Parts: sequence; structure tokens; C-alpha cells
Amino acid sequence: MMIIKVLYVFLGTLTFGLGILGIVLPLLPTTPMLLLTTYFYAKGSTRFHQWFIATRLYKRFLQDFAENRAMTLKQKLRLLLFVDFMLLFPFFTLTFWWAKPLIIILVIGKYTYFFTAVKTIRVV
Repeated sequence: MMIIKVLYVFLGTLTFGLGILGIVLPLLPTTPMLLLTTYFYAKGSTRFHQWFIATRLYKRFLQDFAENRAMTLKQKLRLLLFVDFMLLFPFFTLTFWWAKPLIIILVIGKYTYFFTAVKTIRVV
């Protein structure tokens, strides 16, 4: 059990680092990495989780989503377009007949979810 908690903390730290890199690298998404950090730290260590949710990084990128299930339009589009970009590779390279329709369904599903289940915050 202890090994699993250590693995969660390790993965949380890894995704935290990738999330920080995502702030300056446009191709690396910040929000999903920090969401994973929250998940991994919550599973692995109460102390790490409490530390992370007290950071400015968490408050800037995740607090609205975590508390209100809401994101700014810019956050939604950055996340969705990054995933679209990542799905282009398998869309054009996989030769299975069922792969392309499955990817199209996935893209439609994620847009439907983000624009119906996740509220959009208006930035003033």
C-alpha cells in the first residue's frame, strides 16, 4: 500500500513539473497536467495535496474548475485544441477501419461535455 502512495506522489510531482512547463510551452497543456497533479496528490499524500491546493498555480488554473466546474473560454479552447492536435496523429496514421469514426465520436463527445457540463466563466 505504501508503494502505491509513493507512486501517486511521484506521478503528481511529474505532472506538476509538466504543468509548469506547459505555462511557457504552448504545445503542453497546463490545466490537464495540474488536474492530474491534484488527483495524484489527493490519492498519495494529504500533506502534498494540501500544499498544492494552497499554491498560486492551483488557484490560478484550477480553483474555479474544482469548486464550480467552470473554466474560462480561453482555458476550454486551449485544452480542447491541444487534444484535437494530439488526436490528428492517430486519425491520419491508424489503418483500422473503426479508428477514424471512433476518434470523431471522441472529439464530438469532448466538445459536447466541455460546452454543456462545464460552465464558462466570463472574464471582465
